[in-house]
Amino acid sequence: MHTVAVLALDQVIPFDLSTPIEVFTRTRLPDGRPGYQVRVCAEQPEIDAGTFTLRAPWGLDGLRGADTIIVPGTATPAAPLAPDVGAALRAAAANGTRIASICSGTFPLAATGLLAGLRATTHWTATDLLAATHPDIEVDPDVLYVDNGQILTSAGAAAGLDLCLHMIRRDYGSAVAADAARLSVMPLEREGGQAQFVVHDHAPTPQGSTLEPLLTWLRDNLGRDLTLADIATQAGTSTRTLIRRFREQTGTTPLQWLHRARVRQAQHLLETTHHSVERIATQVGFGSPTAFRDRFKRTTGVSPHTYRRTFS
Repeated sequence: MHTVAVLALDQVIPFDLSTPIEVFTRTRLPDGRPGYQVRVCAEQPEIDAGTFTLRAPWGLDGLRGADTIIVPGTATPAAPLAPDVGAALRAAAANGTRIASICSGTFPLAATGLLAGLRATTHWTATDLLAATHPDIEVDPDVLYVDNGQILTSAGAAAGLDLCLHMIRRDYGSAVAADAARLSVMPLEREGGQAQFVVHDHAPTPQGSTLEPLLTWLRDNLGRDLTLADIATQAGTSTRTLIRRFREQTGTTPLQWLHRARVRQAQHLLETTHHSVERIATQVGFGSPTAFRDRFKRTTGVSPHTYRRTFS
């Protein structure tokens, strides 16, 4: 039987902790036998889980001999990793144990050095912090999970379910994974990545920047067919200076910023109106529905129709 050790660190997020426990303990093989034995391990006798205190039946010794170790997220991702925890995870990795993180659990996993040079993800609100804290990691903010073989990471909350189901499919095949997905009332595979869940208030605007009036004007004129020259004229500057200022103050180009703002407005309209995709394409300034669908899917990972089914 495959043994899964779930490591509860201080300030563990209860949802992230419970996800692998529930998914793996309910997994059954075709003959009815359980597919997994689950151990809940903790770094110390009592763990603060926010709304309650956790007393796990296993200490760090429970990690030894496990086939898979899962590191759930914590409410304090930037907290220093206890040396004994880091040593236990590195020793497990050296023995060939599969190690996966859920949500901000990527941070303690990254602190061990096991993610250096690898692609990884975490909750979309923390991807910038992960990239800044660990520049040796290739951070992908758009996916639900990343499988590097022995080391896996997932995005926030429900993406932990996606990752657990993926690992079950790796271990026992699609039929067992599909059954586990049905028990969790989850599709075995979800379309798109976590980009579709990013808030769509508007594209980032640096407070107090010299571009702020121009960005406000752009948001008010998303439906117009705007060129780079049009934007430069509104800003009262040359296109070259405009591009340089955008790079300095927003980290992107004027047209890329405009595309992102249009997609965010389209997300809002898909959620709150019954307008057709064709009408929304026109409302947010795309020249054709085809161009809109292509840009929307490249930005969010899903089609406008799929996004509306999910969020309306």
